[in-house]
Amino acid sequence: MSHAFSPSSVIAISREVRSGEADPLAAARRSLAVIARDDARVRAWSHVMPADRLDAMDPAGFAAGALAGVPIGIKDVIDVAGMPTDFGVPALGAGPAAFDACAVGLLRAAGAIPLGKTVTAEFAFRTPGPTRNPHALGHTPGGSSSGSAAAVAAGMVPAALGTQTGGSMIRPAAYCGVVGFKPSFGRVFRDGMKLTCESLDAIGWYAADVA
Repeated sequence: MSHAFSPSSVIAISREVRSGEADPLAAARRSLAVIARDDARVRAWSHVMPADRLDAMDPAGFAAGALAGVPIGIKDVIDVAGMPTDFGVPALGAGPAAFDACAVGLLRAAGAIPLGKTVTAEFAFRTPGPTRNPHALGHTPGGSSSGSAAAVAAGMVPAALGTQTGGSMIRPAAYCGVVGFKPSFGRVFRDGMKLTCESLDAIGWYAADVA
């Protein structure tokens, strides 16, 4: 699989968008193209923004901020307005969320584009989802933030949100060969996240490199 993004893409995309060198929606369009091409094999996504919805967005809303124009995947336990939050269990039929989770709202305020929902294990700890390790499709990507780590490892997005109760951020990062960062408990607001354990759950993120 050829990647859409280089390891330094988060920094490069933002710099080019803020300088006016790049269309704020260009990287997101590139992501959608790679997802359409490769996700039937990797199965990292449970919901992806339709291309026509992206095209209808005002680029000016993503032209500034530290993450200007950066497409980001969101684990399917975290609300994104207009997208379902199925908690890894589509039969719940929760329907589209009315509002962004706080963490997603902060990403939007920084210019990022939440592109879709990534696969999680059921209820973020039970039966694993269908995601495969992009480096070896017959192997596990780790869980429960499997889709987020695999989407970054496969070059579908340059960054993605995950969550951790026990090892759900760091294990997929190790299995998929990407950077996974689990902040100290309480450092990232969890409003709009489906909790597994009130006293342990934390929101973290994946990227291709530490920078």
